[in-house]
Amino acid sequence: MNRGLYALLGAQFLTALADNAILFTAIAIAMTTPGTGAWYIPALQGAFLVAFVVLAPWVGSLADRRPKATILMVGNGLKCAGALLMWLGVEPIAAYGLIGIGAAVYGPAKYGILPEMISHERLVQANGWIEGSTIAAIILGTVVGARVADSSISGALILVIACYGCSIVATLFIPRLAPQHAGDGIGIGHFLGITRRLFKESRARFAMLGTSLFWATSAVLRLLLVAWAPVVLLTRNTADIADLTLALALGLVIGSLVVPKLIPIDKLRRARLAAYGMGLTVLILSTLDAVWPTRVVLAIIGFTGGLFVVPVNAALQEIGHRTIGSGGVIAVQNFFENVSMLAAVATYTAVSAAGIAPTPTILVTGCLLLVATFLVSRHLPPDTETPSAQGQSN
Repeated sequence: MNRGLYALLGAQFLTALADNAILFTAIAIAMTTPGTGAWYIPALQGAFLVAFVVLAPWVGSLADRRPKATILMVGNGLKCAGALLMWLGVEPIAAYGLIGIGAAVYGPAKYGILPEMISHERLVQANGWIEGSTIAAIILGTVVGARVADSSISGALILVIACYGCSIVATLFIPRLAPQHAGDGIGIGHFLGITRRLFKESRARFAMLGTSLFWATSAVLRLLLVAWAPVVLLTRNTADIADLTLALALGLVIGSLVVPKLIPIDKLRRARLAAYGMGLTVLILSTLDAVWPTRVVLAIIGFTGGLFVVPVNAALQEIGHRTIGSGGVIAVQNFFENVSMLAAVATYTAVSAAGIAPTPTILVTGCLLLVATFLVSRHLPPDTETPSAQGQSN
């Protein structure tokens, strides 16, 4: 831990808090607006995700060609502008889409700066701190945002704008490190080239497909809870649904903080066991009909998710840092993650529109997660093969 990392943790905590508070604020707007259909909340989520796909060929290279701390400020500025537009009464889907653009700019710099600041041996630990602070912010943003929005949507939006502003201030204390890939290309051709290069390395391929699988599942589960909880658990408002998300987030925090001792960066094969555990626990969730057992199971889902995603993120950052640039690799990762989430959300929206109940959808999600984990981990190299050795072999 150093001053720059503390500043990054503070900036990330504040922006993640605002990200989640404004999501539940937008959901509250939808739930209190007469005539809003079941399609609206998935469409809201899709408006946020599409920027990660469309802008991927540019935002990663941008993060590698400029000091990443500067890019973090730009991303937060765009998010703040989106929140301000929502406060001024602009259509929430459009305003939330602008926040998605800010998040797409912010993401490659946030994770890409870690291998520039932290040694290889500490990279999983630093990722654990980042994920832990992010999930802690999700907890606070979910609970506070939902409750404030239930009483005052305008007050919730003012809180969000203030958090984004404070995050920009915290970013001023992150060191402006000279970019290591300032002369690299930018655009679609360059993006396709680095994507092909990454897919040739089995660890990078597993990391990209694995995190895509994780976030697609998470996106569907978040939407499923909104539909499933009122039907099965008889929840009545946004705050009740936020409490369920809180249990999921608590599990993620714990998993993110304990994972450095369980799955170091050179033992990546262990991560697949956590993904199998997550799939099995999702299956258990589909059998429940009481609040407290549901909270416990959601916490376990979060715990196994944290065990999986933190070391996989760290491995991909390390690969990018020594090859194509950490910002570029995070942009490729974000592209595949958000394509997966968009596909998952679109599929869920179609299933929901067809009138299929949430419980069987949860069951199918768990089964697909288990099958997909098996497929993406089949060609993962032995743990005895270090990243540097594998990089030379390719």
